[in-house]
Amino acid sequence: MSMIRSRIYLASQSPRRRELLKQIGVNFEMLLLRADAGRGMDVDEVPLVHEIPEEYVRRICREKAAAGYAVLRYRGLPAAPVLAADTAVILDGQIMGKPDNPVHAAEMLRLLSGREHQVLTGVAVAMGEQIEVAVSSSTVRFIGLDNERIRRYLLTGEGKDKAGGYAIQGLAGAFVASLSGSYSGVVGLPLCETVALLKHFNIPTP
Repeated sequence: MSMIRSRIYLASQSPRRRELLKQIGVNFEMLLLRADAGRGMDVDEVPLVHEIPEEYVRRICREKAAAGYAVLRYRGLPAAPVLAADTAVILDGQIMGKPDNPVHAAEMLRLLSGREHQVLTGVAVAMGEQIEVAVSSSTVRFIGLDNERIRRYLLTGEGKDKAGGYAIQGLAGAFVASLSGSYSGVVGLPLCETVALLKHFNIPTP
């Protein structure tokens, strides 16, 4: 008989992912990937040369989950599955990343204005040598945004450190003319795919 595990570790600082896990009743503890003494656990999120977006997202979330499990073992914490995720905004086949500053964020929003873009969110769960990965793909279309509206949005600070420079669950939800795919995936953790992965590790889910 397989063992039913009661909790997981979340290798992410994202409050959005915490709220989404709570939404589906998953018991978790935070597991930050900050460096321990002499051990750098951060994952380099720079895309590889010629790496296509889906491969990039799949690789990054897998590496984050593996790094999280390494942190767990290094700290001598009780064994449990480690969940990690990564979200990328794709426009014209190119990964937009996160804005470096408000000027960069404004450039991103002008590029997204009145157009469709893709949001890929990968989720990975690691336990020992086993790592399961899934990727959610959604298409989002923005309304046209003039410079004044972009300026006002940037003043809120909401898009700071967000892929594509916006947060759909916040004020930028008013920019969305249409969405095809997973809303929770665009927020940062696709719940359907997450539940399917957690079942591989005998984690109770809805």
